[in-house]
Amino acid sequence: MQAIRKAVFPVAGMGTRFLPATKASPKEMLPIVDKPLIQYAVEEALEAGMTDLIFITGRNKRAIEDHFDKAYELETELEIRNKEKLLEAVQGILPKWASCIYIRQPEALGLGHAVLCARPAIGNEPFAVLLADDLIDSQPGALQHMVAHHQSTGASVLGVETVAREETGNYGIVEVREEAGCQRVVSMVEKPKPEAAPSTLAVVGRYILPGSIFDKLLEVRPGAGGEIQLTDGIAALLKEHPVHALPLPGTRYDCGSKLGYLKASVDYALKHHEVGTAFAHWLRAHPAR
Repeated sequence: MQAIRKAVFPVAGMGTRFLPATKASPKEMLPIVDKPLIQYAVEEALEAGMTDLIFITGRNKRAIEDHFDKAYELETELEIRNKEKLLEAVQGILPKWASCIYIRQPEALGLGHAVLCARPAIGNEPFAVLLADDLIDSQPGALQHMVAHHQSTGASVLGVETVAREETGNYGIVEVREEAGCQRVVSMVEKPKPEAAPSTLAVVGRYILPGSIFDKLLEVRPGAGGEIQLTDGIAALLKEHPVHALPLPGTRYDCGSKLGYLKASVDYALKHHEVGTAFAHWLRAHPAR
């Protein structure tokens, strides 16, 4: 089984739900305590064995490149001031064996188009896709579980979560059948109305896909606004390649929404090694009014 070493991070979105905070700063750089969302996604990919990190970027996304680049002036200043722990934190953002590739998506034409932009860096290899908006708190990480499943079955893998039926219109929804102890995807639809949803299994921002998905995406008919949906490409892939739905461990936070982002911020702050205890004391002393 071919090892998966490449991970794609679609980060070209405008982040309109967080305006004005995202007017000049990428939504993926919004911090959860002391690390931006994109760093959590990258750490999950590195833990799962990824070595090539491919960022599909857009305008006003330079901060992401700068975050994963070496900061000579900052490191020198921290070294002069003997700020060893901070220096280690800055230098440890990205290991030396990992490589970053940045590809510009010229127009926001949907998640499928963003993934298609990665084709020159992927070729025909299997690869992972991570959406930083979906922060998944689990040990080991969600992607590591998915890679292990892929290695044991050879199937592509979609990370899924059961959602309330009234929420199906916010997700890609899959229909599955049991096959040799796995949940094989037999159909997939993007954001169906609750009464039309084939199930309540929602795809939650983690994918392992074959290189052949690119040909399928090229054949997808653009929808509203000229967007190419990844869901449509995967639906075409089902006819000739096994795709499994894998429920993910841990807790998922929808950090693409303000409420989900606030929930993640509080939960991660409560377990943070520096401020967790003091923050918990503060919360108890200041109950919600």
